[in-house]
Amino acid sequence: ETVTKEQIEVYIQHLVNKYNISENKQNQSINAIKWYYEQVLEKPKEYYNITRAKKALTLPNVLSKEEVKSLLEVHTNIKHKAMLYTIYSAGLRSGELINLRIKDIHSDDGYIYIKGAKGKKDRRTVLSDKLLILLRMYYKAYKPSYWLFEGQDGGQYTSKSLQQVFRNAAKKSNINPWATLHTLRHSFATHLIQNGTNLRYVQTLLGHNSSKTTEIYTHILTVSNKQVKSPLDDL
Repeated sequence: ETVTKEQIEVYIQHLVNKYNISENKQNQSINAIKWYYEQVLEKPKEYYNITRAKKALTLPNVLSKEEVKSLLEVHTNIKHKAMLYTIYSAGLRSGELINLRIKDIHSDDGYIYIKGAKGKKDRRTVLSDKLLILLRMYYKAYKPSYWLFEGQDGGQYTSKSLQQVFRNAAKKSNINPWATLHTLRHSFATHLIQNGTNLRYVQTLLGHNSSKTTEIYTHILTVSNKQVKSPLDDL
């Protein structure tokens, strides 16, 4: 309780200067100290004169529609193709795909039910007509029992195997080498916005809490010459 406000400020600056702590670590440190003094020691709320680092704005990798098409079509294995189709067409995270159950595909109502996604939230996302045709072909060929996509010996498909499916497809299709499975989710959102889908709908489909998270995809569009015409072209 003898530590002063000035000592706390010096300590945080020491972490930044000596250890070059990340932006998140700096903010966590400040918030942890504030919580301890204000909630545990019940001291009055204090403002610390520290310039908090601004979170860097990094644009996600996005594939063009042509690259996505090439990636989706490269696999001859219908299960592998169906998994990649599902991730892109519905904007899923890899874990969400692995956790899909057969009963989560609501073909009559045209949606996919995502149970316990990030933040333990359930949501619905779009079920593509093309995907539904492929899933029916896949189901007839593999006859999964509970999980939509199962491993060779039954049970859930593993994350490691799913990553390998994507890497093989990416290598064969010669797309952006920096692309990952999550790039398909980013591409889903970007392509929806390019097609004129309302940002609020995209936010709901992705399961974002804040529209600020979804707005990152609008930054991608602003640097595309398909969306904004350079004044040079009018000279």
